[in-house]
Amino acid sequence: MNVRPITSKFEFAQANSDWVPSLWKTAGHLDLGWGAKQTRLEIGGGHGPRQQEMGRTMAETQFLVEENLKTKHTAHSSPLGCAACANRRPGWFCSLGSAVLADLELATSTISLPAQASLFTQGEDARCLYLICSGYLKLTAGRANDRHMIVRVAGPGSMLGLYAVLSHGVYEVSAESLTPAQLRPVERDRFLSFLRNHKEAQLRAVQCICQEYRFALQDACRIALAETVAARLARLLLELSHQIGEHTENGEFRFPLLLTHEEMASMTCTTRETVTRTLGQFRKDGWITIEDSIVTVHSPDRLQNLS
Repeated sequence: MNVRPITSKFEFAQANSDWVPSLWKTAGHLDLGWGAKQTRLEIGGGHGPRQQEMGRTMAETQFLVEENLKTKHTAHSSPLGCAACANRRPGWFCSLGSAVLADLELATSTISLPAQASLFTQGEDARCLYLICSGYLKLTAGRANDRHMIVRVAGPGSMLGLYAVLSHGVYEVSAESLTPAQLRPVERDRFLSFLRNHKEAQLRAVQCICQEYRFALQDACRIALAETVAARLARLLLELSHQIGEHTENGEFRFPLLLTHEEMASMTCTTRETVTRTLGQFRKDGWITIEDSIVTVHSPDRLQNLS
């Protein structure tokens, strides 16, 4: 049995009014993930005795798929669990109380996404929302076969597709992984039922939507109000510091450098060469350092004054 190369799209299928992840195809195996119950099928190519001995027949594969479907409602999500997750952040949806968080875990499973893989596309029907457990994704908006702009970078704790799910609409942006990521998808009807049963979750959902509004306002201010490239780039560095970075004890910020200079240029309405030159000046002035793809903002106040 031959397997086609890695797909960049994680597809969902509908079964018995419940979402079911399709087979996640990779170059050498198929992962059937239902939280902790994950089955890996090693599949060989060709028709020789060795390949036949190591391979799985389609009947065996189908049987294992059916077994996963039968146990999906009782499978545990992950050995660690949300309550013990080190990535939980105050204010984000995953910082709910332990009892409410346990109910959320029962309504979800976990999926893994490789780097540079599409999670959903702008304009698609929003059947699920996604809670990022680890990794980073970029959100983009644009028109088909035309230019796209990066809206923001989302990291652990972020909820993707919340507004689209609550409004029974379509995804307003596209989401693509920048790094390998682990997410918890929540099917729309299950999430709405979860909200109806937990007032704490209702309040947290409103807070998350307000957070999205603030991010959109920051984007508009960066583009429209900052008069110089240095000011726009300074605003972008500060936004990334707060959105995906960590605040150190000495008042500095650290965040992973996930965007190329070309992508940063598109977010600041300038050219790649200008971004490279301006970042070089920031480093020369001692305001930032970039080592091992980690940006450290030493002087956030100076960047704030510049912006």
